[in-house]
Amino acid sequence: MTRPEKIRLGDLLIARGLLTDEQLKTSLDEQRRSGRKLGRIFVDSGYVTEEEISRALAGQLRIPFLDLKQFKPHPDLIRLLPEAPARRFRALILDETDGRLRVGFSDPTDLAAYDEVVRIVRRDIEQAVVTESQLLATIDRVYHRTEEISGLARELTAELGDVPIEFGELLGLAPGAEDAPVVKLLQTVFEEAMRTRASDIHIEPQERALRIRFRIDGVLHIQTEADAKVAAAVALRLKLMSGLDISEKRLPQDGRFHIKVRNNPVDVRLSTMPTQYGESVVMRLLNQNTGLLGLDRMNIPPHILDRLRNAIRRPSGMVLVTGPTGSGKTTTLYAALAELNSPEKKIITVEDPVEYRLPGINQVQVHEKIDLSFERVLRTALRQDPDVILVGEMRDQTTAEIGMRASITGHMVLSTLHTNDVISTPIRLLDMGVPRYMVALSLQMVLAQRLVRVLCENCAETRIPTPNEREWLHYELGDKVDEHVYRQGTGCTHCNGTGYQGRTGVYEILEMTNELVEAINHEDTGLFVQAARRQMAGRTLRRDAVHLVVQGRTTIDEAMRISNQFDD
Repeated sequence: MTRPEKIRLGDLLIARGLLTDEQLKTSLDEQRRSGRKLGRIFVDSGYVTEEEISRALAGQLRIPFLDLKQFKPHPDLIRLLPEAPARRFRALILDETDGRLRVGFSDPTDLAAYDEVVRIVRRDIEQAVVTESQLLATIDRVYHRTEEISGLARELTAELGDVPIEFGELLGLAPGAEDAPVVKLLQTVFEEAMRTRASDIHIEPQERALRIRFRIDGVLHIQTEADAKVAAAVALRLKLMSGLDISEKRLPQDGRFHIKVRNNPVDVRLSTMPTQYGESVVMRLLNQNTGLLGLDRMNIPPHILDRLRNAIRRPSGMVLVTGPTGSGKTTTLYAALAELNSPEKKIITVEDPVEYRLPGINQVQVHEKIDLSFERVLRTALRQDPDVILVGEMRDQTTAEIGMRASITGHMVLSTLHTNDVISTPIRLLDMGVPRYMVALSLQMVLAQRLVRVLCENCAETRIPTPNEREWLHYELGDKVDEHVYRQGTGCTHCNGTGYQGRTGVYEILEMTNELVEAINHEDTGLFVQAARRQMAGRTLRRDAVHLVVQGRTTIDEAMRISNQFDD
């Protein structure tokens, strides 16, 4: 174990031709004025990059430089150095060889940091150099707060005990409420949900435990399990935050509230449901800082994007986006609204609930309890002289017919429908009782979509398809299956061990041409299906998913998973 030596960073960078004397003098003057670290001044001034500094230090000290994007730290070893000192000393335990820990430092010349890390871990260590930005990003990922959440849940259990609960204290109405275990527990849960990019939080009382799960990239993951005693306290606090009736536990309730998580405003939609062991609570998280995606950033293929833009810019007609819950339909419609939004157009939305807030658009929240229904709001909206109307969902025959009449009488109507694919959508409208002539006259285009998980680039590896996967790929690729390279994520700290990081869309489109309008007016729906298949020419959701597979952006398994939701 060799203690690091002190190095004059400016002289080192000059000697390696990375910095000039004038740049060093300017940076030293800035350091005297601001007290900032010299290396940070070099980087912020654009003289050198973090990686150039790290590689120079590694070369001078004869220790390795590691790119943390390509490195998988071991979770058990990481926790030998708690999160607080890891952040303070800019250090991270990476691996172990022959009983010696290898520790990555962003500043390997910091003698005090080196000595403190040795004192905390009580082991011999070897140094490696890492960039500070990569180190901090890795710390954010690897120090999961599962143990902290479990600890706070145990603290809440101990506080509740078997003594009757005082409602004022439990609900945070007493002095010092911000320090109450139930408040700290929920705060930590929300912070961890935002860190892991969770879209939903599920709080589910079981017979012997309270289970907390996060939905990340469309898939649920267990976050922690707590004592069943805390279930009522957590549900009660959330209902209070949402302005719900805290005395009503027998009926479902819906609400919403706004919170700030690490200075990020988050809109939370909450739903409660009575179950056998207590109230189940599900929260949808909408990060207001994330912003809406534009249509050109949604991975929509060019041949679909051009036709979609042309359709929504028409003065009248109906455009439907279809797919199951959680397939991104609302995001697509709002991206379309953002393109149409201008001072020259009056846009009204009828939603349940309003998910995104757009300036310049008149958004109406449906409220069935006071008879503010889709039907009533939609009829009123038509008297407000709109150019574009967004209807959250075509829920029934009445809503569909009002929307279609609006599109026939000179309005552009955007909406969603729960169908598996584009071909079944016009047929579904007929099944709902909408007259054939109305479907033929009003419907301009149908877009179907799904969301597939994207491979984590930090742990993706090539793999050979199984016989079952080869057979499935052969349906789209024919004899070219072996001409492509297929990849799978092994799981790492960057993707929380899932092998995936983020999601992207797959799409198919159907445009109501004269041929299709004539076919939908015929009693035999088989004629419409045949004509629609000819127009699509195999450009289906399944084919779009396979295209992502051969590009190396997702896995065969993920493409097969979303393809099981529909039939071609």
